[in-house]
Amino acid sequence: MTKSVLIEKVSEKVGSLTIKQTEIVVETVFDSIKDSLIKGEKIEIRGFGNFKLKNRRPRKARNPKTGEKVDVPEKRVLHFKVGKALREAMNSK
Repeated sequence: MTKSVLIEKVSEKVGSLTIKQTEIVVETVFDSIKDSLIKGEKIEIRGFGNFKLKNRRPRKARNPKTGEKVDVPEKRVLHFKVGKALREAMNSK
Protein backbone atom coordinates (compact mmCIF):
# COMPACT_ATOMS: atom_id res chain seq x y z
CA MET A 1 0.00 0.00 0.00
CA THR A 2 1.33 3.42 -0.91
CA LYS A 3 0.69 6.67 0.90
CA SER A 4 -1.67 7.86 -1.86
CA VAL A 5 -3.74 4.66 -1.56
CA LEU A 6 -3.86 5.13 2.22
CA ILE A 7 -5.06 8.71 1.77
CA GLU A 8 -7.80 7.56 -0.62
CA LYS A 9 -8.98 4.82 1.76
CA VAL A 10 -9.08 7.21 4.74
CA SER A 11 -10.94 9.81 2.67
CA GLU A 12 -13.51 7.19 1.58
CA LYS A 13 -13.95 5.92 5.14
CA VAL A 14 -14.40 9.39 6.68
CA GLY A 15 -16.46 10.79 3.82
CA SER A 16 -16.58 14.35 5.16
CA LEU A 17 -12.98 15.26 4.22
CA THR A 18 -11.63 16.03 0.79
CA ILE A 19 -8.57 14.21 -0.56
CA LYS A 20 -6.43 17.30 0.16
CA GLN A 21 -7.69 17.57 3.75
CA THR A 22 -7.11 13.85 4.28
CA GLU A 23 -3.60 14.20 2.87
CA ILE A 24 -2.86 16.92 5.45
CA VAL A 25 -4.14 14.67 8.26
CA VAL A 26 -2.09 11.66 7.12
CA GLU A 27 1.04 13.80 6.63
CA THR A 28 0.58 15.27 10.12
CA VAL A 29 0.36 11.79 11.65
CA PHE A 30 3.50 10.62 9.82
CA ASP A 31 5.39 13.82 10.71
CA SER A 32 4.44 13.42 14.37
CA ILE A 33 5.68 9.83 14.39
CA LYS A 34 8.89 10.83 12.62
CA ASP A 35 9.55 13.75 15.01
CA SER A 36 8.99 11.55 18.07
CA LEU A 37 11.39 8.90 16.75
CA ILE A 38 14.05 11.52 16.01
CA LYS A 39 13.76 12.67 19.65
CA GLY A 40 14.31 9.05 20.73
CA GLU A 41 10.78 8.53 22.04
CA LYS A 42 8.96 5.20 21.84
CA ILE A 43 5.69 5.15 19.91
CA GLU A 44 2.95 2.77 21.01
CA ILE A 45 -0.18 2.33 18.91
CA ARG A 46 -2.40 -0.10 20.82
CA GLY A 47 -3.64 -2.98 18.72
CA PHE A 48 -1.06 -2.24 16.01
CA GLY A 49 2.43 -2.21 17.47
CA ASN A 50 5.40 -0.31 18.92
CA PHE A 51 8.11 1.66 17.15
CA LYS A 52 11.38 2.08 19.02
CA LEU A 53 14.90 3.17 18.17
CA LYS A 54 17.73 0.85 19.12
CA ASN A 55 21.44 1.60 19.05
CA ARG A 56 23.72 -0.66 17.08
CA ARG A 57 27.26 -0.81 18.38
CA PRO A 58 30.17 -0.11 16.06
CA ARG A 59 31.64 -3.23 14.53
CA LYS A 60 34.13 -4.59 12.05
CA ALA A 61 32.74 -5.85 8.75
CA ARG A 62 34.24 -7.20 5.56
CA ASN A 63 33.79 -5.93 2.03
CA PRO A 64 32.68 -9.08 0.17
CA LYS A 65 34.15 -7.90 -3.12
CA THR A 66 37.68 -7.11 -1.91
CA GLY A 67 37.82 -8.93 1.42
CA GLU A 68 39.02 -5.69 3.04
CA LYS A 69 38.02 -5.07 6.67
CA VAL A 70 35.80 -2.03 7.14
CA ASP A 71 34.77 -0.16 10.29
CA VAL A 72 31.00 0.23 10.56
CA PRO A 73 30.12 3.15 12.87
CA GLU A 74 27.49 3.10 15.61
CA LYS A 75 24.00 3.90 14.34
CA ARG A 76 20.39 4.01 15.41
CA VAL A 77 17.96 1.60 13.76
CA LEU A 78 14.18 1.46 13.89
CA HIS A 79 12.63 -1.59 15.52
CA PHE A 80 8.95 -2.50 15.15
CA LYS A 81 7.21 -4.97 17.43
CA VAL A 82 3.77 -6.05 16.24
CA GLY A 83 0.88 -5.69 18.69
CA LYS A 84 -1.08 -8.65 20.00
CA ALA A 85 -4.34 -7.78 18.19
CA LEU A 86 -2.62 -7.39 14.82
CA ARG A 87 -0.55 -10.54 15.30
CA GLU A 88 -3.68 -12.54 16.12
CA ALA A 89 -5.56 -11.03 13.16
CA MET A 90 -2.74 -11.96 10.76
CA ASN A 91 -2.57 -15.53 12.04
CA SER A 92 -6.29 -16.21 12.43
CA LYS A 93 -6.74 -18.07 9.12
